[in-house]
Amino acid sequence: MKILAVCGMGFGSSMMLKMTVEQVLKELNHVADVETADFSTAASLPADLIVTNAEFAKQLDDGSKPVIAIDNIADSQEVKEKLIAYVG
Repeated sequence: MKILAVCGMGFGSSMMLKMTVEQVLKELNHVADVETADFSTAASLPADLIVTNAEFAKQLDDGSKPVIAIDNIADSQEVKEKLIAYVG
């Protein structure tokens, strides 16, 4: 599974989100490739799932792949609750 952590520039908050997602995946004993991406290129990159903030989620959700909106990128419990539906 490939997961994209997306923010405006592709570093900074997406890197923090990537680390939170990787932590949660480890807790769930699930292996996935988590990469960061900027908003403008995220839609064109191959991925099974996109995680981002609520504003970008609305714009990236075109039906081609699941998009999860995260309110607090450092909140591992929120990320876990939202990811579990996709990774089991």
